[in-house]
Amino acid sequence: MMDSFILAALAVCSLTAPAYGDKGTSKARSCSDIRQFYSGKGFALDGVPQSEISGEHLRICPQGYTCCTSDMEDNLSALSRREMEGLLKDAGRSLQTSLTGQYKAFDGYFLELLNRSANSLQGTFTATWGLVYSQNSQVFSDLFTDLRHYYRGSNVNLEEVLNEFWAKLLEKLFYQTNKQYFIGEDYLECVSKQIETLRPFGDTPRVMKMMVTRTFVAARSFVQGLVVSGEVVRKVSQVQLSQECMRAMMRMTYCPHCRGMASARPCANYCSNVMKGCLANQADLNTEWRHLAETMMQVAGRFDGPSGVDNVVLSLPSRISEAMFTMMENMESINSKLFQACGNIREGGASSTGNDDIMKRGKVAVEDRLGISSSKMDKLVSDVTVSLRDMQPYWVSLPSVLCSDRVATGTGAEDKCWNGMNRARYLPEVMGDGLASQINNPEVEIDITKPDMTIRQQIMQLKIMTHRLRNALNGQDVDFQDTSDDASGSGSGMCADNMCSRGPRLVVPITDRPTLYPYPPENKKVKASSASQNLPCIAIYLLPLLILLLRR
Repeated sequence: MMDSFILAALAVCSLTAPAYGDKGTSKARSCSDIRQFYSGKGFALDGVPQSEISGEHLRICPQGYTCCTSDMEDNLSALSRREMEGLLKDAGRSLQTSLTGQYKAFDGYFLELLNRSANSLQGTFTATWGLVYSQNSQVFSDLFTDLRHYYRGSNVNLEEVLNEFWAKLLEKLFYQTNKQYFIGEDYLECVSKQIETLRPFGDTPRVMKMMVTRTFVAARSFVQGLVVSGEVVRKVSQVQLSQECMRAMMRMTYCPHCRGMASARPCANYCSNVMKGCLANQADLNTEWRHLAETMMQVAGRFDGPSGVDNVVLSLPSRISEAMFTMMENMESINSKLFQACGNIREGGASSTGNDDIMKRGKVAVEDRLGISSSKMDKLVSDVTVSLRDMQPYWVSLPSVLCSDRVATGTGAEDKCWNGMNRARYLPEVMGDGLASQINNPEVEIDITKPDMTIRQQIMQLKIMTHRLRNALNGQDVDFQDTSDDASGSGSGMCADNMCSRGPRLVVPITDRPTLYPYPPENKKVKASSASQNLPCIAIYLLPLLILLLRR
């Protein structure tokens, strides 16, 4: 009878003991595949097992039988981090290249317009105004130099530049047509001060100031927006991934190799949660990034059409010539009022340039000989609008882009994909975008109260640039200082109630918290898994007790 009990116990043991390894064979599986894979990644094979070993030493991958040692796990984990950061930099470089291309195209064309306008003025005025222009050409060249400097971002007040140009032009024309008088510097200064009262150039200065200011403010802010966008992408692409992200990337990417499942690809939702957790801070750029792109498109929309960049810049010579012609026509009346305001002057100077002669020449060419060719600007606006619209979802689309070529696809893929533990369906729901949405992310542990400060600084840069562009839409001049990281101002507006020293405060809306599916912590599953493979049948432990009872 005792023998029958022993046989029964052994039978129970044989039925309940798990098979050794995933394939149900009593022989340990070979690690040749991962040895070849590991070597191909540039690692030495020293210490790499020839066949599977027990995996209690693993800290990231499931602790069942494995071909990975602790050193291998560490090396592959670091590799997964480098590869992920490389992918982010590649994606960032692609976007930077697009933004740089748009910048070069617009910047090159705008400077070309300025040069064409300046050359047109020189050619036209030499023929039209003769000595009046050649002896005072510096006044005109200074205007175009100041306009270039303003566009390039120099600390130049555009309104002051234009006011100074007209005041100097008034002095020069008055002197040129009154050379028969002795005219000193003090008298000329008095003359220039009468410009607002006399309005010798008619309405042209007012109209030109309005058009030039709107065009140049918009153009300068637009190219600055392209530069700032590229810098934000560059700096954010260099942000290092967290240790928690590194662990999640390792578990998703290389743990299947350690388990002998090299062909297993991640489940789609599993990959999404890993990427959304890793790129949670980057996704928080989305709102301000979209605002900037939308505002830049609005500004770009002002560049073509009848009052667009081409018309304004290329019409400068004809507008200035028209204003000068207006003054020449009314020179007698202007002189009378100036003599009355600044006092009479005595004759005895050099011979004056004849006013009638100037008038005859002035009537020759007041039209822009270049014509208006806005087709190129139309194409530039169209191209940049498409690019800006395409880049709007960049930060929240990164997870899906990075997962697109790595997840399992095809019929039944969701039941045979790698879910972080084994080949099986992935049950947790997909998290939302942004840091606050990761509070229940099952794959990447994140402290949502500690946002990445580099990214927060770049969010502030986007806000500042958007504010400048909105000012530009209203024709308001803006002060363009360096928008690179400024420790004193980068956190402005990010803290509330004097809590900056304790870090930004984030409020997580309770209604938006995702529902968690039953999904035990992996350590528990690991222990259960390893126990089922390593513990002997419990019936063996009961045998002595059974024998003792039978002997009684």
